[in-house]
Amino acid sequence: MTYHDPQTLTSLPTGDHLTRVVVINDHSQPNGGAAVLLLSELRKLRRRGIPVTLITGDAGDNPDLADLGVEVIAAGGADLLNRPKLEAATQGMYNAKAREMVADVIASRDAPGTVYHVHNWSQILTPAIFEALRPVAPRVFMHGHDSFLACPNGMFMDYRHKKVCTRVPLSAACLSTNCDKRSYPHKLWRAARHGLLYRCLDRRAPWGGVIAIHPRQADGFRRAGFADHMIHVVRNPAKPYVPGRVPAEDNRVLVYVGRLEKDKGVMDLVRSAKSTGQPLRLIGDGNLRGEIARDHTEVELCGWQSAENIGPLVEDARALVMPSRHPEPFGLVIAEAAKSGLPVVVSDTGALTEDVRAMGLGLAFDIHNAGELDRALVEIRDMSATELEAMSRRCLAAGDRLAHGPQDWATALITLFDRALAREATSAPPARAG
Repeated sequence: MTYHDPQTLTSLPTGDHLTRVVVINDHSQPNGGAAVLLLSELRKLRRRGIPVTLITGDAGDNPDLADLGVEVIAAGGADLLNRPKLEAATQGMYNAKAREMVADVIASRDAPGTVYHVHNWSQILTPAIFEALRPVAPRVFMHGHDSFLACPNGMFMDYRHKKVCTRVPLSAACLSTNCDKRSYPHKLWRAARHGLLYRCLDRRAPWGGVIAIHPRQADGFRRAGFADHMIHVVRNPAKPYVPGRVPAEDNRVLVYVGRLEKDKGVMDLVRSAKSTGQPLRLIGDGNLRGEIARDHTEVELCGWQSAENIGPLVEDARALVMPSRHPEPFGLVIAEAAKSGLPVVVSDTGALTEDVRAMGLGLAFDIHNAGELDRALVEIRDMSATELEAMSRRCLAAGDRLAHGPQDWATALITLFDRALAREATSAPPARAG
């Protein structure tokens, strides 16, 4: 896919065959990266005049959807962690209500130009939805915001041994390994659900495809048995935090943007910034916020911020740090920082880490190797102004190679959808006369 400056696009293709997109997701609220991208997709599709139906696992009470003219069909469900244990164990395995809801939409609204775009499903909707989608498989696309389509724990991460997992999902080696964050029985529950996913999402069926968000993620889908022709790589969209370039060489503050959770490596960063004597600003919210506010008063806590409000908070930053302990399928904040001319310091678990190394956009480190994060932060702290400015300018020049622009991302999706519709139209048997 060729990347373009959105300002130079003189027309916004809607697809020759596409007449409606049915978007399917656990949530209708922007409560995470996947939901934020889903809402961006809805806005882009509606801007191009494409009718959209959203099937959501929650209550669907996002007022922005009505303003966009999106038809909302809501299951009114809750995330697994917010349900009683027995209900979570059963309904989290197979949500029959969600299956019926999807089946009803297909029965009442399906047409040859309709595409079904599945985002996240693991918290409310469950593998049951793919059973309902099987009759329209050639027009179904599944977005890999995480790796739950391929891996039982959704991350290809062996949490017990603190390393990236390279096992084949549901193989004997996989089933005999306790890799789960909680317990081995929970791993077995996840494995049982994954077996059910394989039944509902028969990989021999002619599905439209799986959308991987980085080439590195595509390797995991292949290991799980998805054929090459089913996998389409469409990098996530990213916008810069600020117009122009952050003058990183003049700044001292380290910034982090994301959830304040253990798996994100936030506490590692808090401790390392303190030990290397660098100011730290955390932009985001999560279950660690109270502990950080109580025990680390030197850290600036900004809470969750809209994309528009992040810009002023990074203008005095020296680098953005992403210290994730688990494999990040993409790492959107890396692309957003780079497009702003802000160097990045990233753990080697992220999909974009090799891009950062190859393009000279920052520093990488092993989050599971004690002292590595300190080393990287000292290096960025002591880097000369000349060297850091050159890195900042490389970021600005290379940012569009890391991620799509928002309009190009929508165009890439629509192109995928339309090609699938064209293939189905070509392969369909001719209508019988009379």
